[in-house]
Amino acid sequence: MKYKDILRNEEVKAFLKKGNENLGIMGYTDHSEKHCAIVAKRAGMILSKFGYSKHEIELAEIAGALHDIGNVVNRNHHGEYGAILAYSILEKMGIAMEDRVIILSAIGNHDESTGVAVDAVSAAVILADKTDVRRNRVINKDRAHFDIHDRVNYSVTNSAVKVNVQKKLISLNLQIDEEICTMYEYFEIFLGRMMMCRKAAELLGARFKLTVNGSKVL
Repeated sequence: MKYKDILRNEEVKAFLKKGNENLGIMGYTDHSEKHCAIVAKRAGMILSKFGYSKHEIELAEIAGALHDIGNVVNRNHHGEYGAILAYSILEKMGIAMEDRVIILSAIGNHDESTGVAVDAVSAAVILADKTDVRRNRVINKDRAHFDIHDRVNYSVTNSAVKVNVQKKLISLNLQIDEEICTMYEYFEIFLGRMMMCRKAAELLGARFKLTVNGSKVL
């Protein structure tokens, strides 16, 4: 099963569409099918770089594709809600029980408010999700009414995730416009997420580094 097959599932598409609409009204950034596709692909890339099996890579990609479906229920505890919703979807798609529990665990543990990396698949999903920082994640197009989440994401003019296997290093390199968002505001929103990335990278036997405007900050 490929993550693109998951994203073509009608239930998944409906959950992601409605969940993203709900978050847009609440002032959140993009959590749509596009975000989930980026997370799925990036999670697979991370495990591939570190030599994990094709099967583990596919599980990480599937978990990444599904990780935000719980937003259709509620933003709070959306990881846990998403895991519950994913169970029946994966069962109907014929995913084996032992694979389902790994996927559900990754979905349920991806949010920094309640989750933690518990295995390689969950670690890859966390890293892929928390490093998806980009200007076009901002749903609200009226800059006069930007909140701090909008400013932080809109300030990012360039974002790149790099994996150096030899140095056992996962890096998020950002260029931000400090006239839009101050470094203080950036860390107010992202420090918890970046610390979660650090722990997830450690589970993979690697280090996590954050560089902003050419300077190492984590």
